[in-house]
Amino acid sequence: MPELSDIYFATTNTNKFNEVKDILSNYDIKVKMVELDLLEIQSNDLEVIAMDKAKDACRKLNARVIIEDDGLFIASLKGFPGPYSSFVFKTIGNEGIIQLMKSYSDRTATFRSVIAYCEPNNITLTFVSNVNGEISAEISGKGWGYDPVFIPNDSAQLTYAELGSKKNESSHRKLALEKFAHWIKNHRY
Repeated sequence: MPELSDIYFATTNTNKFNEVKDILSNYDIKVKMVELDLLEIQSNDLEVIAMDKAKDACRKLNARVIIEDDGLFIASLKGFPGPYSSFVFKTIGNEGIIQLMKSYSDRTATFRSVIAYCEPNNITLTFVSNVNGEISAEISGKGWGYDPVFIPNDSAQLTYAELGSKKNESSHRKLALEKFAHWIKNHRY
C-alpha cells in the first residue's frame, strides 16, 4: 500500500508549494513538489481546469497527484478574473486590480481554491473551499499573488499579506486542503 508521503504536488509555484507542504504537515501528510509542463484547458470552471491538470500530471507520473488551482472572483467585475486569475496577475498585477476597482463601491470578492486529486487507478476527486472578503483600496503588505489586495472577512481589515503566517490558519487553500486531508486519511488509509 502506498504511503501518505507518496503524493506529488504538481506546481511551478514554490510559494504555493510551501503553503501546501506546511498545511498538510499538520495532518502528517508529506507531499513532494514536481514541476511538470501541464496542459491547461480554457474553461470558466476552476474544478474542470484543476481536474484536467491533475489527470494530465497523474498520467505523466503514474503516481498519486494533487493540483491546486485558485481564483479571485470580484463581484463588481462579474466574477473577473476568476479562472483567469493567474494570467490576469501576470498581465496587470495587483496594481491593475486596484485600478479596475477605483470606480466601484462594492469591493466584495471571493477567493476560491480547488484541490484536484488523481490516482493512476482513475480515482479523481475535487475539494473546494471559498473565503469571502473584499478588495483593498491599496496594496497592503508583502506577499505573493493577490495576497496584498485581498482582505478576508473577520481579519480585522488585514490583507492576506498582512496576516503573514496566520493566513494559513483560515485561507481558501487551507480549507480545501483540510477537506482533502480528512478524506485521504479517513477513506484511503
